[in-house]
Parts: sequence; C-alpha cells; structure tokens
Amino acid sequence: MKARILVVEDDVAVREAVLRYLKRHDYEVVGAGTCDEAERAALDTRPDLAVVDYALPDGTALDLLPRVKAADSSLPFVILTGHGSVELAVRAIKEGADQFLTKPVELAALLLILERLIDGRRRQRMERARQVVQERDDADPFLGASQAIQRLAERARRVLGSDSPILIRGETGTGKGVLARWLHDNGPRAKEAFVDVNCAGLSREFLETELFGHEKGAFTGAAGVKTGLLEVADRGTVFLDEIGDVDQQVQPKLLKALEERRFRRMGGIRDIQIDVRLIAATHQDLESLVERGSFRSDLFYRINTLPLDIPPLRERGEDILPLAHHLLNAFAAHLGRKDLTLSGAADAALLEYRWPGNIRELRNLLERAALLGAHNRIEPSDLGLPGTAPRSDTTLNTRLTLREMERRMIEAVLREEGGRVETTAKRLGLHRSSLYDKIRRHGISIS
Repeated sequence: MKARILVVEDDVAVREAVLRYLKRHDYEVVGAGTCDEAERAALDTRPDLAVVDYALPDGTALDLLPRVKAADSSLPFVILTGHGSVELAVRAIKEGADQFLTKPVELAALLLILERLIDGRRRQRMERARQVVQERDDADPFLGASQAIQRLAERARRVLGSDSPILIRGETGTGKGVLARWLHDNGPRAKEAFVDVNCAGLSREFLETELFGHEKGAFTGAAGVKTGLLEVADRGTVFLDEIGDVDQQVQPKLLKALEERRFRRMGGIRDIQIDVRLIAATHQDLESLVERGSFRSDLFYRINTLPLDIPPLRERGEDILPLAHHLLNAFAAHLGRKDLTLSGAADAALLEYRWPGNIRELRNLLERAALLGAHNRIEPSDLGLPGTAPRSDTTLNTRLTLREMERRMIEAVLREEGGRVETTAKRLGLHRSSLYDKIRRHGISIS
C-alpha cells in the first residue's frame, strides 16, 4: 500500500517540486500552504507523515503540530526551516517533532529520512495491533488430507487477492481465527496491521468505542482521545469474530463504515477515512438471525460476499490424528519433552470421540496431557476425555435430536463442574459467552 505524505509549504514552487519528487518515488502526496489548510488535509486524508515548513502565513509548524497530533498522535512530523537554531530545534523535539532540518535539504537525503520514519510508524502500528488481539499460533488452517479441508484450502487461496469482505462460518473451536490470520498473512495487506475484535458478549457502548474510538469528553469518563480499532487497522485487515453478536444499534454504523470507508469517532464531528479489508466470522446461522430481525439484512449481504465454511472436526475424521500429532509435537517442543508421544490406544480414543468443541477442545486436551502426564507415552487415561458416548457405543440414544443431546451434554458437564461456567466452557471447548448463549437458549438452570 502506498504511503501518503502531507507537504506543508507556502512557497508554491518549492511545494510542487517536493510533491513531484515524492510522487516519482511512489508516494501519495497532499499539499497545503497554511496551518488551516494543513489541519483540514490531515483530518480528511489521514497522511502517514507530515513535512512542514516552520514559517507559514497563519502560524508556525509548532502551532500546527498539536492540532495535527490531536487527531493522530503517532503521525511522524518533520519540520523544515531556513533559520534554524539549537534552541528552536530542542523546543521542536520536546513538543513532539520527529525531525528538525535546516534548509536547503537535498531531496534524496530527505527521502531517506521520510522512509525511515514511515517504516517506524508501520512497526508501531503493527505492535499496537498485536497488543489488542489474542495471540494465535502460527498454525496451518488446512492441516489434514480430508476432502472437506482441501476444498476449503482451494477456495481460500482463490479469494486471497480480493479486497471483498470474507465471512468465515463454522462451529465454535473449528479455527475461524486461525484461518482469518492466514488470509491476512498471505494476502496483499500482510505487511500492515491485523486487528482482531471478538464481538461476543460485548455491550453496545464498549463495542462502539472499541471499533470507532471517541473524542475527549464524548461521555463521562472519556478523559482523552481514543483511537478506534478500525482506525488502527487502516490499510490492513480487521477481523470481527462472532459478528452475529454485534448489537443492533451498532450494526448500521458498522455498515456505513464498511460501505463508505469512513466513520466518526463517538463525539466527533469529522469523518475519518479508512481502507480496511474485512474478515468476519460466526458460529451462528446469520440467515436465521436476519429472519428473526436480530441481524440487519443489508449488513449480512455486505459481509457475505465471499463465504468460507470450515467443517467440524467430526466430519473430517482422517484429519484428527495428523492434527493431534502436530499439536502434541508443538507442545512437546515448548516443554522440552521431545520424546512425548501418543500410544496406539490413545490414538484410537481420539478417533472414537465426537469432538463437540472441535480443534480447540483437541488442543486444550493435548496441552493438559502434555503438562500433567507423568510419562513420555500418553495413554487414554492421560487424555481425560469427557464422559460422552463414543461412536461405537451401542447405548447411544439415536432417537434424541442434536439439540437435546447438546442440552444433556452441557447439563452433565455443568453438574460435574459444580455449576462453574468457566471450567465447563473450557472442557467443552467453548468461549464462555458462547456457553452462556447455549445455556440461555436451552433454558438450563445454573443456580
């Protein structure tokens, strides 16, 4: 993605020369001749860097600096002056300028400085993105030989280069987040930020301020400007996990931001432009939510441009052992237990189990066995598989519906865990918010 540079210079000839030079070196450029023009341009175009002449018709670069930094505190700010002094340079750096250069400046030398600052800004943005998302393993989302997973891999590779929204559908624990990260890391925006927002269980107010940010004083407790995660993801990818849980009052604002590529912070009066690639995920049937009126149809059609369906683990039985051995090897390497293996009986137990929590449940089970197992060979007793009937169990009541089986499973594990939702969710391989949703839908009492 091309970086955008704002050049503020009241001498038209000098400004145009700098703009032409930067444009030839594959930068997007924006010009301004006054502090007011520069402030408007910074708000409207969201540059990656500003190069500002010190003396302007309506003020100085130091007057402009806090006005621009108020909108984007991370914006690199370079001041050029024909009458520099040590005192002025020290003051400029103290007030937030990144460089203070005395004219005349060779354009080639200026270009090197700008490139270094832009690279540094990109690294800062990526670090900020990593701080607000959960760490994910660098797992291969297509590990396995089943036809189902190979079809998914083929379809995912076909949509890599597209900027259209992607909707990943699949049960809880199937690896929707891993696939989203793979799509970003292997796509054209890989060098930019990947921002992960889990919408499950978030209140309207919290989700809105997380996505869009807020201005100082927008509400009680808003002591300063907060940058929204859509803004952090600019030029990169935003991953909205469990998008079906987005509050209905937030949905129209999200739709507007996706369609117009602009939004306003809470309490703000100016539009902020963004260029993001959207990847959304859900374990819910969004079509049913649309029919019930709890999810907007226009937002659904907007995010459902390129759907990708991840099959549950029980439908890709030939992939269970490759996944299990891959995960166990990773845990063993991390723990320094390179001789850790699964016995033949343990392999058989893994194949017999139904995996309601999918890959997340498999991962949690193997990690526990690797941490707590006393021997290098993991046996079925080390796995601690929940007491559900295996596939070959002739006592399985096949007259029950899947909904009733799910309800009974949740009730049984809740009883075993003494009503503790958090530990029950871990055993079932579910997010706590997802388990609460199932408890509510099934009318299960946890008192």
